[in-house]
Amino acid sequence: MRRGFGARFLIVGVLILLMFIPLFFVAEVVGDRKRLSRDVIQEIGQTWGGQQSIGGPKLTIPVSEEVTREFTRDRTDPDTGQTLIDPATGQPLRDTVRRQVTEVRPALQVYPDRFDVQITSQTEVRQRGIFSAPVYRADLVMEFDFPAESLAALTLGDATVHWEDARLTLFVSNSNGLRRDAVLEGPSGTIPMEPSGNPDTPGIIAMIGDPREGGRYRMELGLNGAASLMVAPVGRTSKVIMRSDWPHPSFTGSFLPDQSEVNDQGFAAEWTVPHLARSLQQISRSDVTPYMLDQMSFGVSLIEPNDFYQKAYRAARYGILYIALTFLTVLLVDRNRATPVHPVQYFLIGLAQATFVLLMVSYAEQIGFALAYLVSAGAVTALLTLFGWIGLGLGRRSLVLGAMLVLVYAVLYLILQSEDYALLAGSTLAFVAIAATMFATRNEEWYGPEGQGLFRKKEPAKTPGTAPPPA
Repeated sequence: MRRGFGARFLIVGVLILLMFIPLFFVAEVVGDRKRLSRDVIQEIGQTWGGQQSIGGPKLTIPVSEEVTREFTRDRTDPDTGQTLIDPATGQPLRDTVRRQVTEVRPALQVYPDRFDVQITSQTEVRQRGIFSAPVYRADLVMEFDFPAESLAALTLGDATVHWEDARLTLFVSNSNGLRRDAVLEGPSGTIPMEPSGNPDTPGIIAMIGDPREGGRYRMELGLNGAASLMVAPVGRTSKVIMRSDWPHPSFTGSFLPDQSEVNDQGFAAEWTVPHLARSLQQISRSDVTPYMLDQMSFGVSLIEPNDFYQKAYRAARYGILYIALTFLTVLLVDRNRATPVHPVQYFLIGLAQATFVLLMVSYAEQIGFALAYLVSAGAVTALLTLFGWIGLGLGRRSLVLGAMLVLVYAVLYLILQSEDYALLAGSTLAFVAIAATMFATRNEEWYGPEGQGLFRKKEPAKTPGTAPPPA
């Protein structure tokens, strides 16, 4: 006679909780592989050019001022040139003189009136060992001008503005990613450019002469980079158009594109930023640091959505769900047998399913996620079905176990493929599993026949010779 199904149910519940331990270590292994992959990808990206951020162009115009300063000097004998000494104090006699000196004042920082940028990039995947990273080659065309009329009307009192020494600066966060010669065309022709020479503000500079004459400028440059490409809206009106063949962009930064189009062939995006939307004065005496420009910049990150390390990590997190479903299935198909499945056998089933995640990661690194998932899920499903048939003695009932595993791994695949619907699918699967268990055990005698089980109600002990109570 079968007894104690409720106790077996509780034992299986405890075993399910214990399976958190191997799943935790599996998740740690996946996390280590993810960190290793991220480090290698960063190394690949840095050698190619790294994350690129463009700030500028801007004009820096030196300013100086003639001022009168008082200086003290030792009084000397005009004939001998020796310092004269005060007989009363024994100290050198000193004279106060006034002198005109030229002092450097904060330079004028001038940003473009109109700033138009067109960026076209081509991506490729670079590999190191089994790891790969997307990198890009970008061609930038920038057209801009400066507020010539405002500069011509500018007055700084007694200060002198050295218009002829105006210097154009373009900040490039990783100037080692610059490829081919950059070309700058001004109103009077081609303007030569040089490296900035300042490690704190890498990029290129050019001496453009007096900017009060006005005119449009055009700059072309090639840039290598990885992970992201950002642009700071330095113009009074900034318009940026970006096109790429990368189909998985993530638009980021202070401004989202006004319009964008993303498909399997790539993406196109357009931003228009007016001057009131940015915290940047057109003409000022205070410089803006690269950090401040970075805070107002916008652009795109090249991401690999839902990579297999993320999927494997989430599979480990969902592992307790499909292990619990497997244990419940074995328990339900085994409930009518006189000799139940042993806890050690449940533990072996759980270890096999925890190993599924490790198999998936190791094979995905070599043959890709989809095929690795199919191989790993198929191997675990076949192993547990045969184990149920032979090891557990379930016979044809093990086909129910196999069908359940096929269903669970199919649903898990859908969960891993879509981050947006992962919670919805997981919670629905859990609810359906609980409902199915409640339905399958609706007629179960949890205390066992005649109330004999782990929690059976004990009858009070009878004292010999005591008459039964009257009816």
